[in-house]
Amino acid sequence: MNYLEFGLVRESLRERRILEDIAPNLVYPLPFLIPNYGNLKSNKWIIKAGMLLYDLLSFDKGKTRHESKKLPHHQSLNKSQVLDIAPMLPAEGLTGGAVYYDCQSVAPERLTLAFVRSAAAYGAEVSNYSEVVQLEQEEGRFRTAIIKDSLNHREVRVRAQLFVNSGGPWAERIIKKLSGQETAHSVRMSEGIHLIGPQITRDHALVMLTPGGRHFFAIPWRGHSLYGTTDKDYHGSPDDYRVSKESIDEFIQEINSSFGKTILDYSNIVHAYGGLRPLTDTHTESTYKSSRKYEIIDGDDEGLPGLLTVEGGKYTTSRNLAQTTIKAIGKKLGKTLSRSRTGDASLVGCDIPGLTDFLSSRKEVYPDFEGNTLHTLATAYGTEMDKVIGIAKENPDWGVPLNADGEILAQVVFAVRQEMAVHLLDVLQRRTGLGTLGLPDDETLRKIGRTMAQELGWSAEQEAREIEIAKTTLSLPFREGAGS
Repeated sequence: MNYLEFGLVRESLRERRILEDIAPNLVYPLPFLIPNYGNLKSNKWIIKAGMLLYDLLSFDKGKTRHESKKLPHHQSLNKSQVLDIAPMLPAEGLTGGAVYYDCQSVAPERLTLAFVRSAAAYGAEVSNYSEVVQLEQEEGRFRTAIIKDSLNHREVRVRAQLFVNSGGPWAERIIKKLSGQETAHSVRMSEGIHLIGPQITRDHALVMLTPGGRHFFAIPWRGHSLYGTTDKDYHGSPDDYRVSKESIDEFIQEINSSFGKTILDYSNIVHAYGGLRPLTDTHTESTYKSSRKYEIIDGDDEGLPGLLTVEGGKYTTSRNLAQTTIKAIGKKLGKTLSRSRTGDASLVGCDIPGLTDFLSSRKEVYPDFEGNTLHTLATAYGTEMDKVIGIAKENPDWGVPLNADGEILAQVVFAVRQEMAVHLLDVLQRRTGLGTLGLPDDETLRKIGRTMAQELGWSAEQEAREIEIAKTTLSLPFREGAGS
């Protein structure tokens, strides 16, 4: 439990409940099974104590807007019940298990986009593919940012009383680039990768313990299991980061060793992806034991007046981190701010009073569309699915399912028209699920590329270039001439 950081755990549990309320179509309860064995970390009495504490810290988990989002207390299971849920578990030494409830973000890229679009709806100016190339000082403080718009190949000057650097793994490098100064603090970067492979449980996520004593999850997701995550020091530039064959091999070994049999190999992995966590805790022996707390650093204390730097944190608590940052800005500028509404206001497309009825009634509203398409659109877009359906009706080809989830070309058009998608990878990785299960087949990729080309006016050469970039980016590093 985050190494007894009860404050951070409590914050995460509170934020989980808020996300269920403000984005109900994108965040869903999920039962997690912890098998009990004889070792200390999975001993049933140790796990039982942890579950009781977890229930205590999540005392308000039933206070949700949607009945279907209420999370029950943990349950203890016997050996037979555990194996019914997860028959691939090693039976030797298994004494039972515990089930607790957490939440799953079914499409983190859509949830992030919903936050961005909600900010824009409330008046924020949102810029895509823009880079701050310089901060200029005035009377000893940063007052002007020069922003390079890489899409229109122009520079824009933005004046402000205060700037916030929330560059994640790039935060320190941003400071050095903009000021020419080294920071007095440091951020530790941790690599985390996920592998998508064969589904091993239907309804439950598994919490597994590696031989080295580290936990990972195997989560049911879109007809597969999502295995993750790793936690390993990364020492290079964030710009150069890619998921490597070495990292995949290490994780495959950990997974298979944990189950005592071959669960994953090169033949059944459909996708691999990863990223870097910025950690402010630099004193622990491994990133796995490092805190996920965040810090807000005043540039005045570092010779960088007019700049606040936000470092650390985790996805679940990012809304509260943003809220805390706004409070710090108000204090810094001597302004009295109104109470934040972000914990109450539904995100764009997520104002759905009766979620269960909304999901179940889509087939009656749109009888001409496939059931899996409607379910995918309802969960990914919420009430904005009506706009996607409207686009699908413009062209018969735009409503034809492209994959097992029923995704359609209308989503591609919507991404271009409404969600600032300008590159093929924007659509494949950051607006839809068309590329988040790995590289689509050539025919599907061509259809998506052609649709974007028509919407954006690409030349044949640019269309081919976008497809080639997508293939290079989404291809697995071991696929070329590799064996398991």
